[in-house]
Amino acid sequence: MSAHDSPQAAETETNAGGLPRNVRLLGWASLLNDVASEAVYPLLPQFLLELGGGRTALGFLEGLADTVASLLKLWTGSWSDRLGRRKVFLVVGYALAGLSRPCLGFATRVAHVVAVRLLDRIGKGLRTAPRDAMITESTAESQRGFAFGYHRAMDHLGAAVGPLLGAAFLWWMPSGLRTLMLLTVIPGLIVLALQIWGLREAASHVQIGGAASGDIPRGPFRLYLISLLVFTFANSSDAFLLVLARELGVTMAWLPVLWSLQQVAKSVGNRFGGRLADRRSPRRLILAGWTYYAAVYLGFGFATQAWHAWGLFLAYAAFFALTEPAEKKLVARFAATGKSGAAFGWFHTVLGVSNLPSSLLFGWLYETYGPAAAFAWGALAALLAAGLLTRVREAPTG
Repeated sequence: MSAHDSPQAAETETNAGGLPRNVRLLGWASLLNDVASEAVYPLLPQFLLELGGGRTALGFLEGLADTVASLLKLWTGSWSDRLGRRKVFLVVGYALAGLSRPCLGFATRVAHVVAVRLLDRIGKGLRTAPRDAMITESTAESQRGFAFGYHRAMDHLGAAVGPLLGAAFLWWMPSGLRTLMLLTVIPGLIVLALQIWGLREAASHVQIGGAASGDIPRGPFRLYLISLLVFTFANSSDAFLLVLARELGVTMAWLPVLWSLQQVAKSVGNRFGGRLADRRSPRRLILAGWTYYAAVYLGFGFATQAWHAWGLFLAYAAFFALTEPAEKKLVARFAATGKSGAAFGWFHTVLGVSNLPSSLLFGWLYETYGPAAAFAWGALAALLAAGLLTRVREAPTG
């Protein structure tokens, strides 16, 4: 039995009817947090444009926010290993996001939006790696794909419900966008209560001591992270997909619906993708997902009609089902005993550290040469990353 497959974790899993209490609570927290976030996120690009920001400003905002969050993830993951505690990072992270997000309702300048978005992403940076470490330590290796798939499914379900609630609210109160932003404090407070009174620390396998920054990965894990880094240059902010959909003729009123349908497809797909990651090679699933991503991005680049956007948004969801649970299960396999926080910290840092340059590059290509060039670049980088991943030796089950 590996350190992560502790008797306590196995007992928790049985008592919860398939998934541990912590995994289910974290799933509900992600759902509610995304209800709040995604109620306004599909409208944020247009809101930013109305405040005087262009597509390059959008790329800067999204890239900077995710880069700051990613740098924090490495530190918090490693530090949670040293402390042997995950919960405190989750509580503080969700509190910061849930209490800062409603402040968008007071924004009158682009700088205000940037500041609020940064605070929201700092909260994400504080909680993400410790959360994935808690999921890892709360589940047996044979069900980690299912656990990560469940968590991502709940996250995407929240991202589906949020835009629908936002659209319904704006239909009822067409000029109430700022009021909607203020109301996001309600699910934020519920999430905070779940974290404080619901979560329990999993059995600790942490070896106290060592560098707080985490050891630099070596061997197959390092090559895996390098391939992920290359892929992130292909994977710019999905806000550009909303911009493209608007340019193809999808009206503002239908943008939240389009976004919501895609999230539903992601949620359903991740439930299947998580189980598939427990039965098949995670590395091969990631390879299939990145290749599929390249094909869909080429489709976005050459889309000319509004109905193309609808079809491609739904097709794009399959990429997440193939890769999200598999990527995290592979990280858990590479993680050393007591270092799952650091491993996920490196994983999330690598995923986000190139978001700023990739989003700026994508935004510049989009504005200068048009969507075909920007999306073609994304497809090419994804194929290059897939080529690197073929050289990664998959870690054995632990």
